[in-house]
This record gives sequence, C-alpha cells and structure tokens, in this order.
Amino acid sequence: MSTLSLQRPRRPESPQFMWRKLCWVNEQLAVSGDLPSNRSLALLQLGEWEEAGITDVFDMRGEADDSTFIHRNSEIITSHWFGVDDAGTPRSDGWFQEFVNQALDILENSERKILVHCHMGVNRGPSALYAIMLSLGWDHLHALRAIRDARPIAGIIYAPDAANWFARDCGFNDDVAKEMERDVRLWLQRNDLDIAYVIRSIGNRLAI
Repeated sequence: MSTLSLQRPRRPESPQFMWRKLCWVNEQLAVSGDLPSNRSLALLQLGEWEEAGITDVFDMRGEADDSTFIHRNSEIITSHWFGVDDAGTPRSDGWFQEFVNQALDILENSERKILVHCHMGVNRGPSALYAIMLSLGWDHLHALRAIRDARPIAGIIYAPDAANWFARDCGFNDDVAKEMERDVRLWLQRNDLDIAYVIRSIGNRLAI
C-alpha cells in the first residue's frame, strides 16, 4: 500500500482500550499512554512494562513526572523526563535534540528498549517517537505510517515540527526543511484522525 493513505477510519474503534497498550514500531521502540494514577494499577502496569522488556521510559508530559515512582519500584527501568505541554504550539529544536541524543545513545545497546509516552499517547509521545525514528534513518513518511499502523489513535501533531528540525539538523537548507514539513502535513491531512473523538473516548476513563 502507498504511504499516501492507510485507508483507516477517522474514528478508530474504542480508543480508550488502546490508551495504555504498548504499541511497538520495531524491536526497541514502543509508544503508549502513562501509568494510572491509582498506585496498585500503576504497579501492575509497571510490571507489564518490565515483562515486555522495557528498560527506559521517555516521559513527555509537562504536567507530571513518574520518575520517582518508577525508580522506587523497578530495578529494571530507568525513567527520563522531557516534559512539555500539549498546547498545539510548535515544539522547539532544543526539545527534539535533547531526547533524540539520549535515545540514540541508549539504542546503541540492542538489549535496551525505549517506551515513549505522554498522557494519552496521542500527540506528544508519538511525535517524539517520530523524531527518534527519523534520526535512526526512517523515511519521513514511512515513519508516520509505521506509528499509525502500530497505534491508530496516534495524532502525531508535532511531526511537522520534528521533520523541519531533523532536516535542518542534517544540514539541509530551509527550503528542504519546509518541503519535508509540508510532506508531513499533507500526509496527516490525507490520513485524518478525529483527535477530539479519541481524546473524548479516553477522557471517559480518566478516573482510573
């Protein structure tokens, strides 16, 4: 199938049941939502992360940080916090550079596995995963498709910023960076996701 269209519905079935599911794009990279606020449920989920082989967690939430909880309750997983808001405004070059550099160092060890997450695993987490994939050599459209295939509720709204940053970081001029950003925006338009519906569906389970 062409990278131009995934032929998926705008409203994926039951987003709330995918919220905290581990969604893998390859053997070392996964994306999901955050730990539950309930301690007992959080411990259960942390155990599931360990069983799945997760060694590193990249937390992209500006509003929370589970690092202390994870380090107190897991001898396997290291938490890394790169929190930002989810206001829909452009993401900074510095944000991408910081977590991508850390990810590339970690992934040199084939035994380590990174989980990238935000709160719902819709915008910040998938977008951060996208930037990491670009830096690993993924094509900018194939990476989008791989994320949406693995996690149909991924909005990836900061992917255009990631593409623009990556192109410039590789030494391409502004025209090339803007063209790559445009490709990503058009892909997201062609493969439109009803993000408001996804967030509403997950919101019904926020008390968990």
